[in-house]
Amino acid sequence: MTRYTNDLIQSYIDSPEKKNRLYKRTLFIVGLSQIFGGAGLAAGITVGAILAQQMLGTDAVSGLPTAMFTLGSAGAALAVGRLSQRYGRRFGLATGFIVGGIGAIGVIFSAIINSIFLLFASLLIYGAGTATNLQARYAGTDLASTKQRATAVSMAMVFTTFGAVAGPNLVNVMGDFALSIGVPALAGPFILAAAAYILAGLVFFIMLRPDPLLIARAIEANKQERDTQQNLTNTEQSTNKKGMAVGATVMVLTQIVMVAIMTMTPVHMGHHGHGLREVGIVIGAHIGSMYLPSLVTGILIDKIGRTAMTITSGVTLLLAGLVAAIAPSSSMGFLVFALCLLGLGWNLGLISGTAQIVDATDPSTRAKTQGTIDVLIALAGASGGALSGMVVAHSSYAILSLTGGILSLILIPVVIWAHGGKKERTLNVNKEL
Repeated sequence: MTRYTNDLIQSYIDSPEKKNRLYKRTLFIVGLSQIFGGAGLAAGITVGAILAQQMLGTDAVSGLPTAMFTLGSAGAALAVGRLSQRYGRRFGLATGFIVGGIGAIGVIFSAIINSIFLLFASLLIYGAGTATNLQARYAGTDLASTKQRATAVSMAMVFTTFGAVAGPNLVNVMGDFALSIGVPALAGPFILAAAAYILAGLVFFIMLRPDPLLIARAIEANKQERDTQQNLTNTEQSTNKKGMAVGATVMVLTQIVMVAIMTMTPVHMGHHGHGLREVGIVIGAHIGSMYLPSLVTGILIDKIGRTAMTITSGVTLLLAGLVAAIAPSSSMGFLVFALCLLGLGWNLGLISGTAQIVDATDPSTRAKTQGTIDVLIALAGASGGALSGMVVAHSSYAILSLTGGILSLILIPVVIWAHGGKKERTLNVNKEL
């Protein structure tokens, strides 16, 4: 069996065409799983805050559900990264999604017995699906060239759109289904989440063979054996640390801003007479804007550059905060526009940051490093979710939105500092050549 595996891996090392076919096949498998993963992700975002608000009867902690499943995703990101590092993407991603599905089942039972303790515990476990849904984007980049990496990330995210947009718009349907079987209406979307996450995990477990990370690792090891330029390797390692720091900073800031504003939008709408249908439309448009622009943004990031598109992300998030702050509470149009800008800004920041992380990591340690960085992203989201409810309770949704928009401007000096030197730009060009 070992000899067969070694021969299989060697065949991908020896044949660039075979490697390219596996790259395209991996993108398809990742995309298929992301359709289900997106639907599972949307449930907690759409009704999690409202479910906690109804159970507790206060807005001050309505941001905690997002904080709990985002905090849970932090631990899961680390675990999925370590599992992927040791056993490959297939095992790590399949495990993460299935655990997330189990968490969604726990949320359903918490709603049935009206247990806030079980709700928060289940949301922690449900966060595994959120973390895995995000980490799946890395699987598409394992076999991508430098000029394909942002595009590979964007392809995975485009497929997430189908499930992510459908999820919020199925809130009423799943609510009616839940009531028909004696389950509270707000638990309905989590029925969808449980099925979707488990299916996403099965797609990876059954179809992701051979594992792209293991193949990429073997190809890189073979390349290093032929490489005798030790000075170049040392220079790349020095540059990698800076690239990882910048990529992580970009993704952390965009996550804080996006999660904070997004979390409180359904609660804000509920206070001004909007029902679940309207909430579903706004959040569906928001999630669509998080993923659907990837049809274009990944290509632009590969062609125009990480720096320029990261600055664009900061400006877009600022506009989102301004529009959300000044939008009339009764205006669905303004709310949709603000949340679409919020999703687009997040999209640009996530893909730009992800591409910088992949550029800066080696296949031998890539999955572990990516998992560690995604922990920071998850903790950032947890902080944004937890603080958002407190900010709104003690001030207003407008103040929260405005603060988030201003915070996003930090992205601009970060990337200018990181890419201001001619020496680093020259090194990046040489690497691509």
